[in-house]
Amino acid sequence: MLCLGSLNIDHVYSMDHFVQAGETVASLGLTDHCGGKGLNQALALRRAGCPVFMAGMIGRDGHPLLELLRQNGVDTTHVRVEEEQPTGHAVIQVDKTGQNCIVIYGGANQCIDPTFIDSVYSHFAPGDVVLLQNEISHLPYAMRRAGQLGLRVALNPSPMTEELATCPELEAVSWFILNELEGQAITGETEGKKICLAMRKKFPHAEIMLTLGKAGCLYYDGQTFAGHGIYDVPVVDTTAAGDTFTGYFLAGISEGLPIAGILELASKASSLAVSVAGAANSIPERAAVEQVRLKAT
Repeated sequence: MLCLGSLNIDHVYSMDHFVQAGETVASLGLTDHCGGKGLNQALALRRAGCPVFMAGMIGRDGHPLLELLRQNGVDTTHVRVEEEQPTGHAVIQVDKTGQNCIVIYGGANQCIDPTFIDSVYSHFAPGDVVLLQNEISHLPYAMRRAGQLGLRVALNPSPMTEELATCPELEAVSWFILNELEGQAITGETEGKKICLAMRKKFPHAEIMLTLGKAGCLYYDGQTFAGHGIYDVPVVDTTAAGDTFTGYFLAGISEGLPIAGILELASKASSLAVSVAGAANSIPERAAVEQVRLKAT
């Protein structure tokens, strides 16, 4: 599987509460982590047991990201160093309840252009899956070109923008993996099943994987709904929970597992992720997910 996406350095500030307008507060701590939705999702796929190629751009300061990917068995052949831009980074506040708010600077992630995308895609064949997110430049082209080449597109439309919500190239997507707010932005609906039905009506060839926070998740393929709840775990940091779910969901799809098993696997993995601070380092290995016994809420 190809993951074409962002590679970031995350600056994570532990906070008593999120900073308000006009407020100056001292953080309780600072840690730096490897991150970016692309990197996180590539690691989640690999730790779930799926072979992964990572494609994207870093600055000259981004070699720790390459090292982490390689240590985890991700192929980095298609990661390019952009000499004129720093690596993308995120400023993340994590409050005492484990919730987060994030400011992203694109950096080298915004240097991805059609020429680079074409070069990467030339190494893949019709039927291969490319996983995309909205933290890189030229995402519409990446979707459109993938469709033209017969690649199957899995899209996590985050961060959501008005431009992406109305983007015609969404028709190229085979799997949408999105949350309630992203689903609402695309469909105008606010309730889980209605979002799924409206998404399927707009994109009749796509499968819809909707995450619902404390209400768990809901899957719809045009014929059958399947859902799963959440688990009772201590919430330390939710930063990589969605990326973990995305990677484990697609790994299950690639293995041809039944949807009930996929949802259980992805839900357990994301539950383990929220109980550990940080992004990439919080994504669990497949063995840990399969062995853990969690209490459903």
